[in-house]
Amino acid sequence: MIKDIKGLHHITSMASDARQNNTFFTDTLGLRRVKKTVNFDDPNVYHLYYGDEAGTPGTVMTYFPFPDVMRGRKGVGEVSETQFAIPKGSLTFWQDRLSSNAAGNLQADTVFGADRLRFSGPDGEGFALIEAQNDGRKAWIGGGIDESAGIRGFSGATFRLHDIAATSELLAFMGYQRTETDGTVTRFVMPGGNGADVIDLEALPKVPFARQGAGSVHHIAFAVENRAKQLEVRKALMDTGYQVTPVIDRDYFWAIYFRTPGGVLFEIATNEPGFNRDEDTAHLGEVLKLPARYEPYRDQIEAGLTPLAA
Repeated sequence: MIKDIKGLHHITSMASDARQNNTFFTDTLGLRRVKKTVNFDDPNVYHLYYGDEAGTPGTVMTYFPFPDVMRGRKGVGEVSETQFAIPKGSLTFWQDRLSSNAAGNLQADTVFGADRLRFSGPDGEGFALIEAQNDGRKAWIGGGIDESAGIRGFSGATFRLHDIAATSELLAFMGYQRTETDGTVTRFVMPGGNGADVIDLEALPKVPFARQGAGSVHHIAFAVENRAKQLEVRKALMDTGYQVTPVIDRDYFWAIYFRTPGGVLFEIATNEPGFNRDEDTAHLGEVLKLPARYEPYRDQIEAGLTPLAA
């Protein structure tokens, strides 16, 4: 069993409009834009990162905004819902705020004993705010939402799958523990994790497969402390039969990827070096940062990207 994974690192999704996406996460949800860069494989598209003050692993939602991309189709074989942790007693604040900002499909309920508010993002993506007990992480308050209600980071994520057996075995191998089941949903928790500790598997055997597009999660990343730990995890996964990519330098972390039995793309990302490697923490996300190989084309790239503010 792998013992080096600490919970989630980041979740990366696709959007149809960069400005709308930026406004939703920084204004409506009050997160900090901690990095403005480009898709390393397609520099004509932004890669935007939102999180807490420093972009701490376990808090970071990232997006590829492909202009006018078709909206994704929901189904199985995907991350269907991203869960954020909020302070106990703040759900009413968020109901009012999201309602006044025209968030879609608001629904308050209780899941595994915790109060939850589910809603849709601008591209129909599924989100949930879950009241968390004793979450010591600090919210980013620069977005105009105070500490009593601010988002702490991820709580976890939900996968929709035809069958959860193989993914359950994988999560157990990665260090997650199966805890309880509520209807079609089975919960897995990372003991001693980084706060972003929960994976829920929803079994939907008769639902068609999802089609990726705007509003779809592209991949979900799990955190390891450093590159040495990452190599140990890579070897363990390959020894078990998974096809894992070589280590890829993403400037702010190193990454490896593999496809799970249920169809979800997993990444294992390092906590090092962090988002302040090329910007002071006080000024994260303010200017466009490019990988060194794209720097000679900065003028051309900037001219093709839509400004995030009017």
